[in-house]
Amino acid sequence: MKIGSLIIENNTILAPLAGITNLPFRFIAKKGRCGLVCSEMISSNGLLFGAKKTLKMLESFPEEKPVSFQIFGSDPSVMAEAARIVESSGADILDINFGCSVKKIIKSGAGVVLMKDPVRTEAILKAVRKSIKIPLTIKMRTGWEKTGEDAVVTAKIAEACGADAVAVHPRTANQGFRGKADWSVISKVRESVSIPVIGNGDIIVAEDAVKMIDQTGCDAVMIGRSAIGNPWIFSQVGAIMEGRPVQPVSITRRFEAMKEYLKVTVEYLGEKQACFMMRSRLGWFVKGLVSSGRFRESIKQISSENEAEELMGKYFDFVCKKMEQTIPDPEIFEEAI
Repeated sequence: MKIGSLIIENNTILAPLAGITNLPFRFIAKKGRCGLVCSEMISSNGLLFGAKKTLKMLESFPEEKPVSFQIFGSDPSVMAEAARIVESSGADILDINFGCSVKKIIKSGAGVVLMKDPVRTEAILKAVRKSIKIPLTIKMRTGWEKTGEDAVVTAKIAEACGADAVAVHPRTANQGFRGKADWSVISKVRESVSIPVIGNGDIIVAEDAVKMIDQTGCDAVMIGRSAIGNPWIFSQVGAIMEGRPVQPVSITRRFEAMKEYLKVTVEYLGEKQACFMMRSRLGWFVKGLVSSGRFRESIKQISSENEAEELMGKYFDFVCKKMEQTIPDPEIFEEAI
C-alpha cells in the first residue's frame, strides 16, 4: 500500500490512542506485523513552546518505522510550525486530528469541532501541506450529523489541499465510543475522493477487518482498542487476507510480548515510571487466562523490572501447569506468590 510516496508493508494501521500508543506500545504493535504505527495525539502548542514532555512524544525507534505522528490544534500557523518540528524529528507521516470529541479539545477549537468549520479546516491543511514534504493524512469522525456529509466535505477539502490519505472513524461527535460504527459512511467517503481511505471502528477480531474492506471498499484498516493487549491482531488480519488460517496466540508468545513491552518501557521512561505504568498494562495481555484477576492484583505494587519479571515468570509457569490439568485450581497461583 502507498500513502503519498511512502510504501507500507501491508494495509493494517495502528490507530492513535491517547495515553496508550507511545513508543513502547507502537514497538510491540510493529512486532505484531502492523504496517503503519501512529503516535497518540500531540499538542501543536506544546511542540511550538518546546514543552519537554511533548517533545519526548516524538522519540522513535528505527524498528518501528514507518511511523506517523498525529498533532492537534486550531491555529493554521501554529499547526504548520508544529508539522515542521514533527518532520524534522524523523516522522514518516504527519497526521492531523479531526476526530477527538473530548470536551477540552473541542473547547480549544481542535479535533472534531473543525468538521463544523470548512474554512478553518482548509486554512490548516493548506498551511501544513505547504510546510512539510512528508505525506500528510487526517483522521476524522462521521462529523456532527449521522448522514456522514461532514465527513465527505472534510475528505474533499483534505484531498484538494494535498492530503495523501484520510482515515474515517464512523461515529458522530456526540457518540464518543458508544453505539455502533456506521461503516456506510466509510463507503461514502471512499466514493467521494481518489486518495486512499482508511476505515476504523468496530474491528473487534481479525475477520472484522476483512469484512470492513469488503463492505466499504476502503484501502486499509485502522485498529485501536482491539490491539490493546493483542498486538497479534495485525498478523491475523494479514493471514486472512493471504488466505492462511489464523493461528491462536500461544502462551509463550503472550509472555514474550509482556516481557518485551516491559523492557522497552523501562528503556523509554526509566524503571520507576515504567513500573508504575506496567501495574495496569501488563494485565492487558492475560485476559481470558486462568486466574488472570489474581495476576493483575499481584502486579499492582511492582516497583522494579526484576520484580515484574519474577511475577510474570511465576504466572507463566502456573498457566502452563493448568493447561495440562483438567480441573483449574486458582488457589495454586495465589500460593505461588
